[in-house]
Amino acid sequence: MFLRQLSYLIALDQHRHFSRAAQACGVSQPALSSAVRQLENELGITIINRNRRFFGLTEEGQRVLIWARQTLADLDSLRQEAAFAQDVAGGFVSIGVMPQGVQVVPLLLEHFRSAVPALQVEVTVYPNAEILHQLREQRIQLGLMYLDQVPKDGPFEVQRLYAEQYVLIAAPSIPLPAGRECGWEQAAALPLGLLNRNMRSRQLVDACFAHAGVTPRVMLETNVLELLHVEIMAGKVAGIMPVSALPERMGFMGPLQIRRLDPSPAPEVGVLRLNQPNSTALLTRLWHVSTSLELDDIYTA
Repeated sequence: MFLRQLSYLIALDQHRHFSRAAQACGVSQPALSSAVRQLENELGITIINRNRRFFGLTEEGQRVLIWARQTLADLDSLRQEAAFAQDVAGGFVSIGVMPQGVQVVPLLLEHFRSAVPALQVEVTVYPNAEILHQLREQRIQLGLMYLDQVPKDGPFEVQRLYAEQYVLIAAPSIPLPAGRECGWEQAAALPLGLLNRNMRSRQLVDACFAHAGVTPRVMLETNVLELLHVEIMAGKVAGIMPVSALPERMGFMGPLQIRRLDPSPAPEVGVLRLNQPNSTALLTRLWHVSTSLELDDIYTA
């Protein structure tokens, strides 16, 4: 049994197609198919449901896939440990981030790189549930998400970074109530742009409107935070979002009105990792950096 056979199996599961999996692995389709068949012969089981096309993994194949991912993850950790022993200034980490946390990432990376100067990072935006799935599958090493979405009995270790504070924001062309604070009843009367209803941030906002007994005037719904920023800065809609997600923090030019919402939801946001007995030296160091961070003062209006 060779490691390349395991990597071919993982690629097949990811791409669900023999040709695309072979292309991703940099081999011919016959070579990939032959390697998988050889693996089946060595194990004495059928791994792939196939005719002339890929129809998914068998039940036995799913178990082999889990083992293959764990094996390659362990090998990657071993290689990283060996390299880290020679050069503690570098390493690679993959991070999954919820959409509202994207603008927190540069600050997080700044602290990570102060400890590991040559750190290589891959950052991917996922919904909260997908971050948990990616961690379980060991496709990412760290997640940044709402901590109330992490199952209490799950295999995760968490570290709080800050509590969100929600604010009402608008361009000068949209009249907002005077003062520094605004009620949910007043916010509901404005033309609003909000995130989609399946996103945790929107669910928190809807709960506040419901508690106030009002129905918001929603003119735009999207799962793209950048689109909300553009529409808000153009004066098309007002928005409700955490301070950590304000467009000013992305370098947008121009004034922006901000009103604290009273009462404001305050969900906690933090980093998490899979709770494993043998963590790499790199991940241990990055986790130690995370435990020293307190960002509440930064993300408060």
